[in-house]
Amino acid sequence: MADYRIKHNPDVCVKCGLCVAFCPCEMLGIGSDGYPTVLNIDECVGCMTCSGNCPKRALSVEATGDSSFDPFKDEPRAKPISLETQQLYEQWQDISMEKLGLRWQPVAVSLIEKDELLPDVPMPAENLRFCQAMMAARRGASILMPPFRHSCPDGTSIFGMTGVPEKLATGEIYVLFHKLVNAEAAAQMVAERPTLPPHSRRATYVAPLAKTLRKPEVVVFTGTPEQMMWLCMSMSYYTGHRFDFHASGYNSMCVEAVLYPMMEDQPNITFGCYGCRAASDIGEDMMFMGMPTSAMPTVVRGLTELAKKAIPDSRNKIYVPPIM
Repeated sequence: MADYRIKHNPDVCVKCGLCVAFCPCEMLGIGSDGYPTVLNIDECVGCMTCSGNCPKRALSVEATGDSSFDPFKDEPRAKPISLETQQLYEQWQDISMEKLGLRWQPVAVSLIEKDELLPDVPMPAENLRFCQAMMAARRGASILMPPFRHSCPDGTSIFGMTGVPEKLATGEIYVLFHKLVNAEAAAQMVAERPTLPPHSRRATYVAPLAKTLRKPEVVVFTGTPEQMMWLCMSMSYYTGHRFDFHASGYNSMCVEAVLYPMMEDQPNITFGCYGCRAASDIGEDMMFMGMPTSAMPTVVRGLTELAKKAIPDSRNKIYVPPIM
């Protein structure tokens, strides 16, 4: 499996201790000489938080070991969904991308339960954050990630694959990042977010909707605010229903794009978060919507109707006076 090593350059290190403070897994400490020291490299997940917050870039995190390691190679794999279902998902993707003019493919998200067989999908060679896996999936990749392939302990704990590290449970690390004013505010944010029970899931699986081998819990769309508006309206087209969205800017992809739609069986918007914007290719003008898979037939039907008049009329600015 992908192990990691920490390389430290004492010639530029200023002994500020930020790398130790920011390590969510607490695998770094301060040595007797004042320099950072590795306490337990086996706890490193390759999140790069230590190196990213070093003001002098005195640390680097490098993957080592056998990246082809697969503890599941002798385990039977789950049968893929039927050809008929695959073709239906492909149709959903084609229609939604065409009617909305989406740049990226909608991503099917599966949270594999602890006793469930894994789909026959490759793991990445190095650890990724969940938001990075989503980035690759909307560009066409299919990625299976057990917890040891995730580089974000926040994501693995939120998705019920592991427990939550102390610094994340208390919210301490959010204060260090200057994302919340104090520990009380951070603890409140952590307490309000939904999570799955620890060790109830064994892997995440993401793929373009047209390529998924498993019925997903959620389909995540990436697009502009205007495209998210039409997605929302597609859900309301037949009922006029208004939605109550949960958005905060924290744990965007894990909590707001996946867990809320999954647990509440309702669509949810999210503006992105510090982590997914710092670690992926998402632009400043883009946001996300998580859609429970059960809602996709309504979405496709609604978009098809909206595309007949409402979408083109709005994009053609039919109410703008010609003198402007």
